[in-house]
Amino acid sequence: MTDQTATERDAIRTVLDNVSRAIGAKDAKAVVSHYAPDYVLYSLAPPLQSIVTDERALVEWFDTWRGPIGIARRELSITAERDLAICTSLNQMTGTKTDGVKVHLWYRATVGLRRIDGRWKIVHEHESVPFYMDGSFRAAVDLAP
Repeated sequence: MTDQTATERDAIRTVLDNVSRAIGAKDAKAVVSHYAPDYVLYSLAPPLQSIVTDERALVEWFDTWRGPIGIARRELSITAERDLAICTSLNQMTGTKTDGVKVHLWYRATVGLRRIDGRWKIVHEHESVPFYMDGSFRAAVDLAP
């Protein structure tokens, strides 16, 4: 690995860490600042695809949480070539919803970034949880790494 590659990976890791911190602080403007104009999200929540990059949808989601939202990442893998990067990780979300339900969820994440005007921007995110293939189609939210 060259020093340049290590530097790029550090820059990408910083973007991901900044997004996690901004989510934790419920700072929608800071989260959105890391998105590219053509950002696409395949989220855990409906709809199947979202292209919304405004702060409003995030603020509405943040309002369903009491206190901070925890986002922790494990097994982060970053592959960067020129102006494109792909990251995969297992993420843990924790916190308490406004109805008192405590959330402790592990999910899979794939994040695509593109260097735009010298800065890494998120162009695509895909979040998922496996489901039980026993006919129940229940999300397997009880799994942990």
